[in-house]
Amino acid sequence: MEFKSRIMDEAALGRSLARITHEIIEKNGGAENIILLGIKRRGVPLAKTLAANIERFEGKTVPVGSIDITLYRDDLTETVELPEATGTEIPCPITDRHVILVDDVIYTGRTVRAAIEAVFSYGRPRSIQLAVLVDRGHRELPIRPDFVGKNIPTSKSEVIKVSVEEYDGETGVSIYTL
Repeated sequence: MEFKSRIMDEAALGRSLARITHEIIEKNGGAENIILLGIKRRGVPLAKTLAANIERFEGKTVPVGSIDITLYRDDLTETVELPEATGTEIPCPITDRHVILVDDVIYTGRTVRAAIEAVFSYGRPRSIQLAVLVDRGHRELPIRPDFVGKNIPTSKSEVIKVSVEEYDGETGVSIYTL
């Protein structure tokens, strides 16, 4: 992959997450009955940041968990060996709560479809909402995020990389060409 450009630095990413936090609070009439579930891997630290923002803005602690979609993927029959799931962590019952799935990038929509299926295996939420840092287009399924940090139209020969301190030692969003 060849580096093309830096789309967001740490400050811009932080501003996008702060705006998404305010939108989540507004859409849900506050922070009651919300649970944030980060889609592994990079959705998890983003969900934790949203939860910290909610606590700072509203003074409410929101449960944060993670969803591992490995066993819910629609391409398992195409893989040679069965992938290893790293586990889902749901910190409280999800029934009758507003579940907000958090991911770094939405592309085809297949990851989100798998995450929705995984959520339903744990209960029946009041609603499922989707927060993504970057929407790059090219959907293959009729899935649309409720909250978007930045729309970045891309070609299929480009890759969006979200870096988070926890995994990459830096925070930001870059675009690469294949």
